[in-house]
Amino acid sequence: MPEPTNQTTIIGPDTTLKGELTFENSARIMGRVEGKVSSKGEVTIGDGAACKATIDAGRVLVDGVVEGNITAKEKVQLNAKARVVGDITALTLVVSEGASFTGHCRVGADAAKRIEAEAAQRTRTVTPPQPRPGSTPSNPTPHATPAATDGLAAAFAGLEAKLAGISKPRTAETVAE
Repeated sequence: MPEPTNQTTIIGPDTTLKGELTFENSARIMGRVEGKVSSKGEVTIGDGAACKATIDAGRVLVDGVVEGNITAKEKVQLNAKARVVGDITALTLVVSEGASFTGHCRVGADAAKRIEAEAAQRTRTVTPPQPRPGSTPSNPTPHATPAATDGLAAAFAGLEAKLAGISKPRTAETVAE
């Protein structure tokens, strides 16, 4: 197997790509990309570049415009001319003066653990139990993964808490405020 190199793929300023782009190493995007960008290395969105894409990489440096979520195993850096509209998840986030960011961010060790857990979940394949030969399945509905049921339970718990807060009787002191 060949050794990895420090090659960088460059998407020129006169290029528009739509779809899913995957890079083994690093990429520098100077043009327009719509869809999804994945890299094990570094993805740089150059000054003048426009990405309407989800970006998933080891490191992401932004000098241009990104409309979409950014996930980095290590670091996201928004330089002075960066414009990002979307959520950011990374171990480290650097925002330079002049950068613009609209969205939510998850930064730190917990965010890095979440990135790893989501990656592991995507690679894991869940096989539903097979019925025994000659038997009919008692429950023909599809099986949910434990992560899906945990997420659903958490969503319902949050909704119940919000509804409980809404349905509480208001006292005269609360109304007067």
